[in-house]
Amino acid sequence: MTVTAQIDSTRPVATLINVFSVSPDRQSELIALLARATEETMRHQPGFICANFHASQDGERVINYAQWESEGHYRAMLANLEARVHMDQAAKIAHDVQPRLFRVQSTHQRRTHRDAGRP
Repeated sequence: MTVTAQIDSTRPVATLINVFSVSPDRQSELIALLARATEETMRHQPGFICANFHASQDGERVINYAQWESEGHYRAMLANLEARVHMDQAAKIAHDVQPRLFRVQSTHQRRTHRDAGRP
């Protein structure tokens, strides 16, 4: 089963958007570390829903878009020693890390031919 981020303003989840600034020559290394940390640790934490990693085309940023069932679940992960090890490793690769929690306020998408009869 494939789990993807469900961006829905009616769904009460904690959305983490973490922006890492990184040297272009280390962008791939950071993404590999984040993916490994997610598979080994993060996805096993209570309340974890999903994580997605985005690489900027200029090589200078990595964005982690992740969802947790609640802010409490996210905060509990931050206190987990195993998770902290991975976060500390990421902070050694990136020269700036800016995690923020968000609430989805509005979503919009392209209409498809299947939506033609809907308002």
